[in-house]
Amino acid sequence: MAERDEPTGALVRPYAVTRGRTRPKLEIAIEALVETTVRGRAANTRPGGAHGQEQQYISTLCDGRLQSLAEIAARMQLPLGVTRVIVADMAADGLVAVYEPTSLDENESVGTELLERVLSGLRRL
Repeated sequence: MAERDEPTGALVRPYAVTRGRTRPKLEIAIEALVETTVRGRAANTRPGGAHGQEQQYISTLCDGRLQSLAEIAARMQLPLGVTRVIVADMAADGLVAVYEPTSLDENESVGTELLERVLSGLRRL
């Protein structure tokens, strides 16, 4: 096989990470917040645990700090759909907690405090 035909670096096809699955076990909004659970922390500290590299990274990333699904995908440099499948699997196993955004009624308005927090979070990115 010629050198140019071989993948370079740590290239892993996204479908390999999800074992060929494209649909998550549960639907997660792009802005949903993810946090590592006590069970996820414990599983992450066990040597040779059943976690894959991606799950360990997510557990570490979301330990003590809420991260949106979009932020996780961006930091992992993986497609959003792949990240959604991984996070949904982790949530089903109790390794992470997913906090879905609440929808506002037509009569409710978003407070300026919330908008300021969102703007501050975007600036930190």
